[in-house]
Amino acid sequence: MSELPKVAYVFPGQGSQSPGMGLDLYKSYPSAKEVFDGADASLGFSLSSLCFEGPEKELTKTHNVQPAILVVSIACLKALEEATIANFPSPTFVAGHSLGEYTALVAAGALGLTDAVLLVRERGRLMYEAGLKNPGSMLAVIGLGEETVRDISFHSGTEISNINCPGQIVVSGAAQALAEADKLARIKGARAVIPLKVSGAFHSALMEPIIAEFSKIVSSFAFHPPVIPIISNVAARPLTDVDSIKEELVKQLRNCIQWQRSVEYMMQGGVTTFYEIGPGRVLSGLLRRINSELQTFNISGPEDIAQLASKEGPTN
Repeated sequence: MSELPKVAYVFPGQGSQSPGMGLDLYKSYPSAKEVFDGADASLGFSLSSLCFEGPEKELTKTHNVQPAILVVSIACLKALEEATIANFPSPTFVAGHSLGEYTALVAAGALGLTDAVLLVRERGRLMYEAGLKNPGSMLAVIGLGEETVRDISFHSGTEISNINCPGQIVVSGAAQALAEADKLARIKGARAVIPLKVSGAFHSALMEPIIAEFSKIVSSFAFHPPVIPIISNVAARPLTDVDSIKEELVKQLRNCIQWQRSVEYMMQGGVTTFYEIGPGRVLSGLLRRINSELQTFNISGPEDIAQLASKEGPTN
């Protein structure tokens, strides 16, 4: 009897948002409605209205968008579970990109949903404040290898903050350093250099001023040993106990997101199929660029869940 293919659930991070996200889930699945209603109650304002109606400018604020993406992603996961699709595979691993790591913690039973919503709201607030204290931003460099970008980073005074897939690496830094990095990347032959719409130089030393406060906040929340291994953004290895999870969340604020290596670790563990659960299709695109032979499915709304339940199954 042939062994069933191993799968991973992966969850998107900041940048996957759009007004209207989650509304179809809210209308179609009681379990999804419960997630949104619970988040609204715990936060004390209507995050669901912000997800469903915008305005986009308000939704994209760091302290709003982080809980919003987490809540939509968990609503999607709960709707998928409610649909009780026959033989739908359980994950061997879960992982999330930056903010998405918190969604993965909820999916793995390591953090309660209410606590996760409150924690990422605080995370977003502090990241925004760090951006005010030490202004900076992020720049995606397309089409250059890691060593070349490291050289650019060294000579420009920026830091590599995301290694997403071959040919897509993000650097963070102050405005002047990013301008130099942009110039050097173009000289080196980058296909594109894209400024990211973020409020600070995330996953870099410019986040240092908030580390101590965030560490205290993290220590005030109750974590549990995960029932599914969570692949660390920082080390690209499994997080299997409470102490390593807490340490990871603090480190992640100022260290590089090793998304490509995280995916490669899961592939080495036998995973051939990835389900991106949450708004947008960013991770599915990255996965295919890491390895074009991977099966990647995006689940962001009722139509995707219905397709999974049909005999035809999802499309790549």
